[in-house]
Amino acid sequence: MSIAASLLEVRDHAEAGYRPVLDFDAWRVAILNHAEDLRPENLTRMQRHNETDEVFVLLRGRCILFLGQGADAVTRVFAEDMQPFKIYNVKKAAWHTHTLSEDAMVLIVENRDTTYDNSPFCSLTESQRQTILNLTSALWGNRASAS
Repeated sequence: MSIAASLLEVRDHAEAGYRPVLDFDAWRVAILNHAEDLRPENLTRMQRHNETDEVFVLLRGRCILFLGQGADAVTRVFAEDMQPFKIYNVKKAAWHTHTLSEDAMVLIVENRDTTYDNSPFCSLTESQRQTILNLTSALWGNRASAS
């Protein structure tokens, strides 16, 4: 006997990149999978959310969460090699981006009102892009270019 849709809704996302899978009231649950634009050598900008925190949970694979210090622009780049099933809460207005291994899947919980209007991007300098490559190599070794 199957469970009625009024009791349970099952959603997934298996393609590359980001996709919201559930919006309800004030929150959204999304899944982020590997995509070519998330390879460390392809990262060119960071984003921040001016009105809300954003939560990331690594479900499988590997993910480095890059955080940028600075108000109007990124002045320093940090890296956090995410561990599976830990909760990573990126604080409101913190610059961030990430790189994922090809097998990675990241669960994202964010405010449903998070849009491009309240989530500006900041371009990374060539030096900051090199920092991201160096941090990725330091954390992942030679797997960084193969991921």
